Amino acid sequence: MKFNKRIWIVAAVTALILPFAAPIHAQSALDNIQKTKLIKIAIPTDFPPYGFVGTDLQPQGLDIDMANYIGAKMGVKVELVVVISANRIPYLQTKKADLVISTLGKNAEREKVIDFTVAYSPFFQAIYGPKSLSLKSFEDLKGKTVAVTRGAMEDQEVGKVAPAGTDIKRFEDNNATVSAFVSGQTQLLATGASVASTVIQKNPQINAEYKLLLKDSPNFIGVAKGEDALRTRVNAIIAEAKKSGDIDKMAQKWLGRPAGQLPD
Repeated sequence: MKFNKRIWIVAAVTALILPFAAPIHAQSALDNIQKTKLIKIAIPTDFPPYGFVGTDLQPQGLDIDMANYIGAKMGVKVELVVVISANRIPYLQTKKADLVISTLGKNAEREKVIDFTVAYSPFFQAIYGPKSLSLKSFEDLKGKTVAVTRGAMEDQEVGKVAPAGTDIKRFEDNNATVSAFVSGQTQLLATGASVASTVIQKNPQINAEYKLLLKDSPNFIGVAKGEDALRTRVNAIIAEAKKSGDIDKMAQKWLGRPAGQLPD
């Protein structure tokens, strides 16, 4: 009888302790970062201008700048962890990374397995063209030729805003679309920011630049589920960076336009 009573008491105490123990374990990331003075941040190296390998063989790009910015504001060393799209979230879940800064969009499915900070950068589709060509509104597309990949998001968006008289030339894949623009078959190119960055970098002779926004799809920073303390700290850093203009400067540097209004 005494033995059974002892088991009952242990079980009751355990039941009281467990609900309090779980959050302490879950909220360990920020404490560990502050203790070790090191934060592990997953970044891309295959997606310019957000992340790529420079001529010095070191990662660079908007996401890398953001990772280093957060580390500096937290006063800790940054360990960059290279990921691809397929393993970004698993790295976060298995604690191989404390944060994921890798052109990560927020959606309902992802929110089931990880948490997100507020948005830190834009990801967008836009119209690009040579600096010598004035383009101030979509009405200015009239009489212009625009290269676009058939069926892509840019194709849909251009169709919504282009006035009558716009010559939209559709190609079957991105390579053909880009080639048409670079070779002068079209005056303008409708594409995503990452493709445009590569085109501009590899073809300086065309002197291309960002012209008009088609669609904005902002990026968020991924945080492991339950790590609210770390998420709150990063949100505060992003908020201050928006207020100071540092977020706009990063976007201007890598994307050719300020970040503008980013959602929470």
